[in-house]
Amino acid sequence: MLFYLFLLFAVMPIVEIYILIQVGNAFGALATIGLVLLTAALGASLVRSQGLSTLMSVQTRLNQGEIPGQQIVEGMLLAVAGVLLVTPGFVTDFLGLLILTPATRAPIAAALLKRMQLKVVQGQGFSAGFGGGFQGHDPFAGGQQPGPRQPDDGRTIDGDFERKE
Repeated sequence: MLFYLFLLFAVMPIVEIYILIQVGNAFGALATIGLVLLTAALGASLVRSQGLSTLMSVQTRLNQGEIPGQQIVEGMLLAVAGVLLVTPGFVTDFLGLLILTPATRAPIAAALLKRMQLKVVQGQGFSAGFGGGFQGHDPFAGGQQPGPRQPDDGRTIDGDFERKE
């Protein structure tokens, strides 16, 4: 993880500056600045339209009673693409456009979703409370730990109580 942070905060700006200087030498400073501003504006517009499309897809899946996991991960990727596209530089713009393109975003989202699901199944994340009963101290159970939840057979009664000493 430390290596990736090093790449992100140390190596990436150096690469961006180098490429900006090379493009500036080839096309001139004003053209380079204009191109950077154009890619930022175009990227922001594309992120907005793709984000609305993804939001509509999430709503459709929810209305069908399905969990929109893929679409939620794609939405997060769109947020990352937006940040990359408004960051000055051509490398970040390329990465942002790569994520923004539906043909490449869908496989990336599927791979991320599969990796997140694998971590949940292996118990490396989000595992507290899944697959078992209450794991802490329940003050209303006299300090006893209840077992796994029993399936609801339709005879559940909802109510409130107050303990008086």
